[in-house]
Amino acid sequence: MYAKILLCFDGSREGRLALREGARLAQVTGAGVILLAVVETGAGNALAQGADSGALAHQQADFKEILDEGRQRLSAMGLAPEVRMEFGDPVAKITSVATETGADLVVVGHHQQGIWTRWMSRSVAAGLGDSLKCSLLLAQKVVEDSELFRNG
Repeated sequence: MYAKILLCFDGSREGRLALREGARLAQVTGAGVILLAVVETGAGNALAQGADSGALAHQQADFKEILDEGRQRLSAMGLAPEVRMEFGDPVAKITSVATETGADLVVVGHHQQGIWTRWMSRSVAAGLGDSLKCSLLLAQKVVEDSELFRNG
């Protein structure tokens, strides 16, 4: 069914749900796992970086901790993920990594947005839906520990 699953992880509650659901799919299908965090460096972030020259370095350190957490969680589930950190626009970077690695499924967490936010900005999920050439899972299911730590 799936040979490679790209798990996008940001350390949020939604990201943790996505990690668990994607990990369970990898366990069931025997798929390889790529764990990805994207440090956004878009125009909105550039202003903050100009005000604090260490902002990007601080953000990078935060995401390294997030990736370490994700790697540890996946390893505890019997998976051996390839771990990557990318910088830039999340949609572009996720699409690029999915293409480069030959992922057949991308798993992202679903962040609830109000109607105003949806109207003002395009969601990452919508952008990925338009740009990916593989399947996309917006993970929202709560996967219990009993499901993760069993065979098959």
